[in-house]
Amino acid sequence: MPTESGRIRPVGPGADRPPQGAFSPGTDQPGRPPTEGPPIKGFVETSFVDWDGRVAAVLFLPGCNFRCPYCHNHALISDPDQFETIPLAAVLSRLGAFGPWLDGVCVTGGEPTLHPRLFGLLEALKDAGLAVKLDTNGSRPDVIAEVLARELVDHVALDLKMVLEPAPYALLAGPEADVLAVSRSIDIVAKSPSAELRTTVVPGLHDDNALDQMAGYVPPGLKWRLQNFRPDNAFDPEFRRRKPFTEEEFAALVRMAQGLRPETVAG
Repeated sequence: MPTESGRIRPVGPGADRPPQGAFSPGTDQPGRPPTEGPPIKGFVETSFVDWDGRVAAVLFLPGCNFRCPYCHNHALISDPDQFETIPLAAVLSRLGAFGPWLDGVCVTGGEPTLHPRLFGLLEALKDAGLAVKLDTNGSRPDVIAEVLARELVDHVALDLKMVLEPAPYALLAGPEADVLAVSRSIDIVAKSPSAELRTTVVPGLHDDNALDQMAGYVPPGLKWRLQNFRPDNAFDPEFRRRKPFTEEEFAALVRMAQGLRPETVAG
């Protein structure tokens, strides 16, 4: 998702967002600040587009187990260490200067649930009095369940990339995608106080038939956010040559999806 002003640490060339490197969830103890913390490779002080209706800071964690061809966060795939790691203490100090003007913090990536000491990072943000949104691809349902059980996040945005079948999902997430894990994650966030599913719609991959099938995986009452594909700086060079849906075509897809799931929104 795009971000706006206030960037003090670019994520990569062109201010793109981070991915790569598999990690396991950490074992931070409740109430204990992270001694090392997951590496923060990007920090946007204020964004108006990453958390609907809120002014939010954004923290980028490197590493992802998916390989989405339209991903703009691929600057850190091959060599995440080329980017400076921003100390959590420095981030918290800077966020404290915003006081009541900041509505929360988005923790994104990459895939945050892969990182050791994620729980410690979230605890530190909550201890600072900050609301927290977690972006996730849904590949680690047990981590998502624990984060919610410990009330470490206030909102979860979970990607629903395609019809939840192995072959079509692999086209947009790579061979490591586990559709059963994503399905479990959807069931988990559907029971949480605040969550949404997100789908980037891509010409040639998403059409009325695909969205009709995907709507069946969206629990009633859960917001489904459709986003138009953007070809600029896509991970796969072939996708950089694709044209996105026109405004009219995208609006028609949103209306069709709303007929299936009234909670569908564009964004």
